[in-house]
Amino acid sequence: MNYSRQRESIKEYLMSTREHPTADIIYQHVKADYPKISLGTVYRNLTLLVDLGEVRKISTGDGTEHYDADTSAHSHYYCRCCHRVMDLEVTPSVDQILAASSAGLGTIEIANLLFTGVCQSCLNEQSKE
Repeated sequence: MNYSRQRESIKEYLMSTREHPTADIIYQHVKADYPKISLGTVYRNLTLLVDLGEVRKISTGDGTEHYDADTSAHSHYYCRCCHRVMDLEVTPSVDQILAASSAGLGTIEIANLLFTGVCQSCLNEQSKE
């Protein structure tokens, strides 16, 4: 695989933020440094970074995918109101992993937990209404 300044810029942006941006948001940030970059190039590079295990893709179930440069074991919380994805320091238990492994479906390489609800900020806004 050849070195790509654009791919490196995408990865650097992801590493610089605690947010979990979508490809569109990443595109807007990287475009500032690389005005000729296309959204398709961003998607291709994100796919490659995910395949290499350097970035995690978080699918929220609404058709939107978010990206995270933190590949350590952690879960995510998705707010269905504001659509933010936040880190949640919860990992699958050993019992859950063993149960999944013993289901006979195959090996377990990665366990991703996504919790969905309404975040405290949105709850506070709703209570003001």
